[in-house]
Amino acid sequence: MQPFFTLFLQHKLKKLSSIDNIRISDFSYHLPEEKVARYPLAERDSSNLLVWNSGLIKKDCFRNLTDYLPADTLLVFNNTRVIHARIYFQKITGANLEIFCLEPVEPADYQQAFQQTSRSSWKCMVGNAKKWKGEELRKTATIQGKTIEITARKTGQENNTWIIEFTWPPHYTFGEIIESSGILPIPPYLNRPTEPGDETAYQTVYAKTNGSVAAPTAGLHFTEDILSRLTKKNICRREITLHVGAGTFQPVKTETLGEHIMHQEQVIIPRTFIEELLQKPHKIIAVGTTSVRSLESMYWLGVKLKNESSWHEPLQVDQWESYHANQTISVHDALMQILHYLDRMNTPTLQFSTQMIIVPGYNFKLIEGMLTNFHQPQSTLLLLISAFLGNDWKKVYDYALQNDFRFLSYGDSNLYLK
Repeated sequence: MQPFFTLFLQHKLKKLSSIDNIRISDFSYHLPEEKVARYPLAERDSSNLLVWNSGLIKKDCFRNLTDYLPADTLLVFNNTRVIHARIYFQKITGANLEIFCLEPVEPADYQQAFQQTSRSSWKCMVGNAKKWKGEELRKTATIQGKTIEITARKTGQENNTWIIEFTWPPHYTFGEIIESSGILPIPPYLNRPTEPGDETAYQTVYAKTNGSVAAPTAGLHFTEDILSRLTKKNICRREITLHVGAGTFQPVKTETLGEHIMHQEQVIIPRTFIEELLQKPHKIIAVGTTSVRSLESMYWLGVKLKNESSWHEPLQVDQWESYHANQTISVHDALMQILHYLDRMNTPTLQFSTQMIIVPGYNFKLIEGMLTNFHQPQSTLLLLISAFLGNDWKKVYDYALQNDFRFLSYGDSNLYLK
């Protein structure tokens, strides 16, 4: 008889191999151009709602969402706010350059970065980068009726991104600078420029924490009226933060999943939320795939904190963390590990980065349902959906295509329950 550890290792290697060899082409479907919602509906909550409940599919209106939520539901929202991340500069020669701010570098904390006065460094994508030979770029912006000058210069490079240092007069914060001089980025697949209406339509009504370059689109369907109905039905609502990066739009370009490198995003979760999960069981339904990744990553962070002999800063959940783990623990124990860490660090807030990818074969630890939109073919978001629905994802998407649902960021909503 083979030793238990040998059998366990063989099982683990077999599972990892099957995940690595998942073919991305198996997660494709034909999405006609006319099915993509280029613009939002006039009324957010008038969108269609597809309800999948353990294999059964139904079509309704999002306004009736509360009819489908169990009384013990805890809805978890991502309260990130989309920033004016796209800043255009023009060289003296007339060449236009686009600097797309991805994440802060110095300081690395988002809220500190937005409060900086006179100087801040960001990791950026640069459009038309070949035209930028390294000279300092300048542009003017108007803040509170005053015209100021903003400069940008390259200080480093990381793969396909640049480290850009911005400077400006010291009486203003970087938050004010980017809001006045930048443009709200909308998804590239909309194939149109940002319009004035997007300023409100591409933000959730509960958006609070600056940092995303893309909206957590499942939340775009909510209105103050819907939130009020949730309260009247005693459905709990809580907020966490994941700053959505540009990588959310990046299609998987490799043939098999094992070759794909997942993007990394920042997560912020209040200690009080973690304590509540320990004190009172709920049926957790995540609003959006960003909330799903945040919650599931939090569990694996707890596993990591328990299994490692020393604390590592900054905290991070790697792409294959959940599939490589030699040990799992209960959700209760994972959350307690995080509280112990917060005690040691004497901080009321958990902050970490996640590169976690959720694919078929993943065993969900915290969530029992999710609200989401319809996602692009061959995307990591569709892989996450298929991890929850199994092969039913095909049935769901076929149903949507045949029943006049609108797709992608400004499209219709889905509620998945088990």
